[in-house]
Amino acid sequence: MSLTENDSSAKGLPRRHYKDDVYLSTVGFGGIVVMDAEQDAANQVVAEAVERGVNYFDVAPSYGNAQEKLGPALEPFRKEVFLACKSHLRSAEETKRLMDESLSLLKTDYFDLYQLHGIVDVETDVDTAFGPGGAWEPILKAKEAGVIKYLGFSAHTVEACLAALKRYPFDSILFPVNFASFYEGGFGPEALAQAKAHGAKVLALKSLARQKWTEGHPKRKQYSKCWYEPIDDPDLAWLAMRFTLSQDVVAMLPPGEEPLWRMAMEQVPRGFAPLSTDELERLKTQAGHLDPIFRIPDVGTP
Repeated sequence: MSLTENDSSAKGLPRRHYKDDVYLSTVGFGGIVVMDAEQDAANQVVAEAVERGVNYFDVAPSYGNAQEKLGPALEPFRKEVFLACKSHLRSAEETKRLMDESLSLLKTDYFDLYQLHGIVDVETDVDTAFGPGGAWEPILKAKEAGVIKYLGFSAHTVEACLAALKRYPFDSILFPVNFASFYEGGFGPEALAQAKAHGAKVLALKSLARQKWTEGHPKRKQYSKCWYEPIDDPDLAWLAMRFTLSQDVVAMLPPGEEPLWRMAMEQVPRGFAPLSTDELERLKTQAGHLDPIFRIPDVGTP
């Protein structure tokens, strides 16, 4: 199925409109899933993802050797999928180098989406990237040359998100949309509202984050790719995913652990109907017992 087809029943995985005639699978594939995998294993899980209807893939140079593994695995399907990449560096020279390396490792000659990665601080990240000699210069040149189709950023603070939205008419933002951060941390609603006001679609991160790791947590080694405690209970994961997809988002990216990605995919047949009042209350109660990974400074514990 091509990017421009919107068959919501295809392979059981719904698609939502992104931009123009592009539709993305509501559940995407984070390239960190194949980080450190044997190439045959990476090939197999990527082929399985495509077979199950996934067409949205996201990766970054900072994800270890994920690009090196994802490139060959995705090569047979490149024209069928939407590939998003990022730059975590802020200077023009460094970002140009990263883009060239990513194109080579990912075995492609274009990015469907290219993003500033992990902006947090307005001065350090946003002002620097958009200033003279900043990362935005080579990114815009690549867009003008047809190497990049769409532009976006990922943000981990509301302040950086709002500041970046004022700098350019972005196609999308990649932002945490998580029930615990929403309800217990007050984190998310303002950013989503401003993205909509600026015409930027939302791609969601951290839907399956439970809370910050607690000291000595027995599962920390098991989920070593996660800097937070992930949700690994299927029933809670189903509610958490439905919460995220009930917001005004196009798609969500599960955590980078293969078992958690598989768990997320297994929830798809259960459907993404809006949450009932009772289900919302259950999530709010659950959030009240958690230490969310994101919160605005004046809500709860700093």
